[in-house]
Amino acid sequence: MPTLTTPASKGAADANQFRALRRLVQSSSAKLVGKGGESVAIPASVRTLLVEIARNMEAGKAVSVVAEQHELTTQRAANILGVSRPFLVRMLEEGKLAFHMVGSHRRVYLSDLLEYKTGRDRARHEAVRRLACEDVEAGTYDKVILPKGAQDE
Repeated sequence: MPTLTTPASKGAADANQFRALRRLVQSSSAKLVGKGGESVAIPASVRTLLVEIARNMEAGKAVSVVAEQHELTTQRAANILGVSRPFLVRMLEEGKLAFHMVGSHRRVYLSDLLEYKTGRDRARHEAVRRLACEDVEAGTYDKVILPKGAQDE
């Protein structure tokens, strides 16, 4: 049985079932009905989450539901950022990313990691946009500039 942190992926259900679930939840105020017939409306925030889960599983992606205050090991945090563990530890020690100690082990909250990742990605996209604008202004955006000594094919 999957836990909240164990990725769930398509099993017996197929993409059509996920598509139907997503459409049903998206298009109406869906309800859950219990064994005894009692029902409760699904809150909008939960419907939004269900739509995202169904969309990803329909596409064949595994899904995990994790609380924002979920603690990550330095290795797991490094994997999420796509960096090495030693590099992440240096970032932590330099104060670039919040962490706390559990005994002698560093732990990072998922919410802090995702906030850092969003900021890092935003800065990268802005840098690429700025470089592209500078190239357009210089008239070199669509030109190939070869290094000295290179030959044009």
